[in-house]
Amino acid sequence: MVESHFTGEVDEHWLGSISINMTVKDLDKISKTSLTLEGEDKAVFSVQPSFATSDSIVQLQVKEPQKLDFEEKQQMVLQIIATDDENSIFKSTATVTINIKDTNDNSPKFPQELYKLDIAENSPAGTELATITADDPDTMDKDNLTYRLLPDSILPYFDVQPRTGRVYVKNSTLLDREVRSLYSATLQASDTDNKPGSTVLEITVTDINDNAPIINRDSYREFVKEGENLELKIEATDADDSETKNSQIVYSIEPSQYSGNFTINPETGVLRNTGKLDREALDPKLNGMIELNVTATDKGVPSLSTTVSVNIIVEDVNDNTPQFKAPSYKFSVKEGEKGAFVGSVQAEDLDQTAEFNRISFSIIEGSFGSFIIRTFAEQQGYGGNITVDPDIELDYESARKQFQLQVEAMDLEQKKAVVMVRVDVLDVNDERPEFKPTLPVTVKENFTISGPVGSFTGQDKDGNHSLVYELESIKCRCNGSLEPCSWFILDPTGEVRVNPEHTVDYEECDQVLIDAQVVDEYTEKGENNSVTTGQMVINIEDINDNAPEFIFSDSVFVVVSESASKGTSVAGVTATDRDSGVNRQIDFKVTEVQFRNQNNQTSTMRILFDAVTTQQKDVYVGIIQTSEKLDTSLKGKYLVKVSATDTGDLSTSTVLEIFAVDESFRVELAFTKSQTVIEANLNEITRALTAATKASVEIASIRSDTAEASRVSGNTIIVAYFVYANGTALSFNEVEKMISEPPHSLALIELGLADIGKAPVIEPVTDPVKYILLGMLAGLIIVLVVLITSLLCTRRNYKRKLKAAKAMNSASMVTSDNQKSGPVVPGTNKYTMEGANPVLNLHIDAAMILDMDEDSSDVDKVSLNSLDSSGYMTNPDKDKPMNMIQEEEEEEEEEGSGPPEYIEPLGAALAQRGQKKGSDNQHIGFSNPTFSTTDL
Repeated sequence: MVESHFTGEVDEHWLGSISINMTVKDLDKISKTSLTLEGEDKAVFSVQPSFATSDSIVQLQVKEPQKLDFEEKQQMVLQIIATDDENSIFKSTATVTINIKDTNDNSPKFPQELYKLDIAENSPAGTELATITADDPDTMDKDNLTYRLLPDSILPYFDVQPRTGRVYVKNSTLLDREVRSLYSATLQASDTDNKPGSTVLEITVTDINDNAPIINRDSYREFVKEGENLELKIEATDADDSETKNSQIVYSIEPSQYSGNFTINPETGVLRNTGKLDREALDPKLNGMIELNVTATDKGVPSLSTTVSVNIIVEDVNDNTPQFKAPSYKFSVKEGEKGAFVGSVQAEDLDQTAEFNRISFSIIEGSFGSFIIRTFAEQQGYGGNITVDPDIELDYESARKQFQLQVEAMDLEQKKAVVMVRVDVLDVNDERPEFKPTLPVTVKENFTISGPVGSFTGQDKDGNHSLVYELESIKCRCNGSLEPCSWFILDPTGEVRVNPEHTVDYEECDQVLIDAQVVDEYTEKGENNSVTTGQMVINIEDINDNAPEFIFSDSVFVVVSESASKGTSVAGVTATDRDSGVNRQIDFKVTEVQFRNQNNQTSTMRILFDAVTTQQKDVYVGIIQTSEKLDTSLKGKYLVKVSATDTGDLSTSTVLEIFAVDESFRVELAFTKSQTVIEANLNEITRALTAATKASVEIASIRSDTAEASRVSGNTIIVAYFVYANGTALSFNEVEKMISEPPHSLALIELGLADIGKAPVIEPVTDPVKYILLGMLAGLIIVLVVLITSLLCTRRNYKRKLKAAKAMNSASMVTSDNQKSGPVVPGTNKYTMEGANPVLNLHIDAAMILDMDEDSSDVDKVSLNSLDSSGYMTNPDKDKPMNMIQEEEEEEEEEGSGPPEYIEPLGAALAQRGQKKGSDNQHIGFSNPTFSTTDL
C-alpha cells in the first residue's frame, strides 16, 4: 500500500458503495489478501471485496444507512486492514475518513406537541397569544421555516405571522367566552422542501365580567294565604365563568313600604316573610298585593346587577269574626201593623274580600215567628233591617208585650256574633171579637116553647167593647145534605129561639146548623167582626110519631104446593119507619089468610103462614114462611095480610098475593142412573132443564124406581114443577115438547134422562050422590071399555117401544164388527146375525110384526120376543141407514097421512136428527142401554 490515508464522501442515509480511490496490491505472484475493517463505526460499513488476489479496487459498502445521519455525526474514521492469508504477519493498515454530507431529510419539529394558550375575551385585534417556532436540523432550513394556522375556520378568530410564528388575535368582537370558550388549532411549520411539522394549540378564552346576572322570570307573582309562610326562590344565572367571581350572584331586596316584612337569602335567593302576613294590615286599595324589587348582583369588578319585580298576593282567609257596632239595641213598634219597620242593626267583618266579609243577619231566638230581618250592604259593613213579619200582626193583648231578640251576624263561613235587641209592643185598640165555644143543643121535634133554646157567647180582648150578634146562615141537615131553612131565629143578644111560623120535624131534618157573626161596635182599627163565625149545632130529637111504611115491590110470589113444607119461604115484605132509634124498630105478623080460586071466589082460611122479621141496615124485612104443608089440589092464589108494628104500637098492613102451583103441573122425569148419581148431578140436570124450558125448575122429590114391569122408566124418578116468574107454570105436554128440542134432548140424554113419564090424571071434584046411579048403570060399559082400551094401549105401547128401539139403533149405528151371534129365531132357519133374520130385512107391516091380528101364531110372537136375548139390532141393508128404513115403515103405516106423531119425545128427537143427517150419508153411533130390545 503506497498510501495510508484515504478520504471519501457520502450523503447521509446513503445506501450503496462509497468510492475511496483505494487499490490493494501484493507483490507476490501468488497471493491472497483478506480485507477487514476496524474502528468505531466499522459496523456501519463493509469492505468490498473482502479478499483480493492482485490489484483490487477497494470500496466501502454502507450496511446501516440510518446511522449515516449528518445531524448526529458528520465524519466517520475507519481502518482497513489487509492481511496476507498465507502469512498473517504480513498486513498493512490504511485510514479512511468518510465525510457525511447533509441532506434535507428532516421536517420541522416543534418543541411541544401541545401548547395551551390563554387569551381574555374581547381582547383587541393583534393581541399576541404566543410566539411558537419549530426546529429543523437541516442546515439548509435554518431560518427558512414558514408558519400557518389550520384549519381555515380558525382564521376569523386567530392567525400567525408566517416567518416568526407569532400567534395573535384576529377579531376582537368574535372573541366571546360566553359564545365559545375553547378553540383548538394546528400550527404548522414548513421547511424549504415543504416538509411540514405541526403542533396543537389549545386556546382558552378567559372570562371578563362582561355579563350581568339574568333572572329566569320577567316578574314573579306568588299567592300566599294570610297566616301562612311564604317561601319563594328567586333564580338568576350569570353567563360569565362559573368558576370566577364574575358569575357569583348575591340577592337583595330593595327597600319599600312592606319590604321589612320579608327577607331573602343572599346566596340561594329564597324569599321568606319575617312575620305573620295579615291581609287586614295592608292598605285595602292594594287588594292584598305587596310589590317588592329583588336585585341579583355578581361579584365581578366592576359588579353588574339585575332587578326583578316580585308581586306577593296575600290571600284573604276568614280569620275575623263579624262585630256589631253597638253592644245592644232597643226598638218599639205598634201592634197590628203588618210588616212594620222596627229598627236596624249594623255589623262589620274586617276581612277584606267579599267572600269572607259578607254578613247575613238572622234572628235566632226570641222572635216567636213575629219578626224578620233583611240584610243590606252599607258603605262600611252591613246592616240588618228588622220588621214585623208581613203575615203577622203583633198583639198587645197577648202574653208577649215585649220581645228579647237574639240577632246573629254570620259570615259565609259561619263565624258568628250575637247581639241582644229589645222590641217593645205598643198597644192599639184593634182586637177583633171572637166566639166562645158553643155546646150542642138538643130540641125535640114539634117543640113549641117560646123561650130560648141556646145562646152564642162572644168576647173581646180590648177593654172597651160592645158586642152584638148577627145571623149568617141557618142550614138544616135533611136526608144527609144541608139546605137553608128557617126553623130558628137569632136575637142581637145571641139568644136562639124556635121560629113559631115553622114546625120542627125530625123525619124531615134531624140537625140544624146556625152560623152567626159577632161585631164590636167600638173597634178603632181593623175589622170589627170576629175572624171566624160562631156555630151552634141543634140536634133534633125524635119522638115516635110515624107508623111503619111498607116499601113497594113488584115481585110476584109463587109457591109450589107440593114442595112447600113447613118453614118454606114463599114471599117477603120490606118496611121502614121514619122515626129513629128504638122508635123505628118494626115487627111483622101475618094477621089473615084467604084463598081466591080460578073462579075469583075468595074464602077465608086458617093462618097457614108465619112472618119472620130480620133487619138489613135501615130496612126491616119480613120473610113469609109456611107454617104447615099446603093443599096441592088448590088452584088460585093466597091473599096473605101482613102487619108491620113499631115499638109505639103504630102499625100498617099490606096484602100479599101468593100464586099456588097445584099438582096438575106436576112432571115426572125418569132417569136411568141411580138416585145417588142423580143427586150428585142435580145442579147440572136443573141447569139443563132450565135452559130447555126457560123456567124455574122446582124439584119436589127424587125417588128410586125399581119396578120390574117398567124398565124403560129408568132407576130414578124426579118430580119437578116448571114455574115462570109471573106465577104461571108449564104443563106436562109443554115440558115434553120443550125438552125434546135438540140440543137440549141430547144434553138430557147424556145426563141419564130416559122418559118424561105420563101426564098426571087429576080426578075432577064431583058430587057422588048426583052421579051414583049413572055410575052403576055404566059399570058394565066401563069394564068393556077398559078391556078394549087395555088392548089398544098394549098395542100402542109395543109400537112406541119398537120405534124407540129403532131410533136407538139408528143413533148407535153399530158396525158389523160389533155384531154377536145369537140364538135361532123361532120359526126360521136363520140366526140373529147380520143379514140372517129375514124378518128384520123385510118391510113388514107393523101390525103383522106385532101380531095384533087374531090369526097370528104364538110362534111368531115368540120369534119376535126372541129379540130380547140379543143386545143389538142389525141393519141388513148396509147401504141404507136405519132411519130411512124407519121412515119407509112409518110411511106405510100412516099411508101418507102426513108426518108421524111421536108420543115419545126421545123418539121424535132422534127421528128428526136422523132426517137432518140422513142425506149426508153419515153413520153416527149412540149407545143408550136403556132402550134395549128386552123392553119389547
